[in-house]
Amino acid sequence: MTYTALSLTLIFVLIPLLLSKVLKLGLEKDTMIATIRSIIQLLAVGYILKFVFETGSIIYILLMVALMIFTATLNARKKGAGIRGITWKIASTLVVVEVVTQGVLLGFGIIPATAQYIIPISGMLIGNSMVLSILFLNRFTAEITSHQDEIELILSLGGTPKQAIHRQLISAIKASMIPTIESQKTIGLVQLPGMMSGQIIGGADPIQAVQFQLLIIFALLTTATLSSIMIGFLSYPVLFNERMQIIENK
Repeated sequence: MTYTALSLTLIFVLIPLLLSKVLKLGLEKDTMIATIRSIIQLLAVGYILKFVFETGSIIYILLMVALMIFTATLNARKKGAGIRGITWKIASTLVVVEVVTQGVLLGFGIIPATAQYIIPISGMLIGNSMVLSILFLNRFTAEITSHQDEIELILSLGGTPKQAIHRQLISAIKASMIPTIESQKTIGLVQLPGMMSGQIIGGADPIQAVQFQLLIIFALLTTATLSSIMIGFLSYPVLFNERMQIIENK
């Protein structure tokens, strides 16, 4: 793609800007900020990846993965601001997700141990884990707020914190996993995933592109499950004090 062709794609930015202005949605500033940030960030990452791919150093690969985890943690923790220690809980979850998925992929020789494979796949899995963490925390905090009386009743009757919050915890875990599961039910029929489409556009054999996409799909299921369950079970104990009373979020 030439820079001229790329500049023409800004039409897709002008359309929402125009509609936001006409309908008075007030999204013009956010749209412009998102557009400018995406251009700067992607160009910067492009040059960084070019350098990392050329060197192939394991140190640079680990630094890139660490940067992804750090950035994802900072973004996701906003939704769990009322949960004590949420930053390290999210970071730990993302690290476990990365270690488990890459451990399987590299340990069984499914992908080569090169930057060209490790970094893009890590980015997809960590990004998905971040989104799942945000979905879980958003639903979990809402569940606790709307069912606080029920939780306190169970505690007053002698129930443990785990028993008192079990239904809300499971509900939040299931709700955060539903988008991943549902999107995979119609994949290939309703949408062609980005990785698969990119490989096909790049000239790869469609069957090989499908194989790599299946790899990502299966890994995303593990990512979704680990992310929701780990953050859930790491978070709920700190919602109660030593007297087994629920701590109200300020």
